[in-house]
Amino acid sequence: MSALAPARDVDAPSRGRWRTWRWVLFALLMIVAVAVVGAYLTASRPGARMDPESTDPDGAHALVALLRDRGVDVVVAHTPDDVEKAARPDALLLVAESQYLIDDDTVRRLADVPGDRLLVEPVTAIRKALSPGIRHSSDSTVGGDPGCGLPEAVRAGRVEFGLSETYQGAASTDVTRCYQGAVVRYRDGSHTVTVVGSADFMVNSGLLDEGNAALAMNLAGQQPRLIWFAPQNLGGNHPGGTSIVDLIPRNVGWMVLQLAVVVVLVAWWQGRRMGPLVAENLPVVVRASETVEGRGRLYRSRRARDRAADALRTASLQRMLPRLGLGTTADEWAVVAAVAERTNARAEVVHRALYGPPPATDTDLVNLAHELDDIERQVAQS
Repeated sequence: MSALAPARDVDAPSRGRWRTWRWVLFALLMIVAVAVVGAYLTASRPGARMDPESTDPDGAHALVALLRDRGVDVVVAHTPDDVEKAARPDALLLVAESQYLIDDDTVRRLADVPGDRLLVEPVTAIRKALSPGIRHSSDSTVGGDPGCGLPEAVRAGRVEFGLSETYQGAASTDVTRCYQGAVVRYRDGSHTVTVVGSADFMVNSGLLDEGNAALAMNLAGQQPRLIWFAPQNLGGNHPGGTSIVDLIPRNVGWMVLQLAVVVVLVAWWQGRRMGPLVAENLPVVVRASETVEGRGRLYRSRRARDRAADALRTASLQRMLPRLGLGTTADEWAVVAAVAERTNARAEVVHRALYGPPPATDTDLVNLAHELDDIERQVAQS
């Protein structure tokens, strides 16, 4: 009884192809993931004027980022409730876009908040409620040197405000005026109140002019905490309702991203690796004579007599140079002289055979092969 032959694994080729394509698909997925993350992190964030999250020219994302890098705790408040929750005696309340604050109750609540105040382009109602010791002076294009002793302005130097309102102190109010009144400061009980007549030097597009960035950081970074309140609609509320995303802390997203990177690295570390290359025998043994004939047919089909002659000459020189005691970089006339001495042939004949022009016909190519074979045989026998 004959032995049963082992069954052939017909699925082996498909599994091998899947293992090969698995790494290609993994690499493509990694490239797509990196591209998506990079696009998200570098995408522009639109917003209104003085919006701390906006990267538009009128936004204030750059200033907020600089303040946070400096160590200031910037709290973005979207509602008066947010302002009251974040307020404390050593905090600075920045109020911008005050044209949206039309509710008397909101203005009263802001006036009762402890800490210092920085009012940016305040409308008349907000200026009278939050900085009663300041009154409007004029509108003008302001820029230049501080012209005062305020430390924040002196360190910043020259600033370009653009079109700015200017202010002066009310009666019996000791006010420090800088930049011809574009920046004023006075003490109101427990509050240090600073009023600036233009926001152009604080937005993203204005930070690069003169000392604008320095003055903006000096004024907004007076205290360890900055409460940024720049309402974007009437009533001082943030547009839209609170979603579940708004309730997630800011750093949670970065934590999830870091965990994802760790998981990918662990998977790459523990994953199956490609083994070393395995030498396999060729399925068919090709004789050298067949290779030479096939190459010759290719040369002949393309009429590449020049390449065929170069191959013949190069092969002959490689075999003769060691016998002549010459290196591969030897000058051609030195090679010709050595060969002519060994074969007793004229140097011109040897030079034409070893370095002459390509043959013009197939007959000339055959004659060149015979000449090279004869020269090589004489050198080997000498």
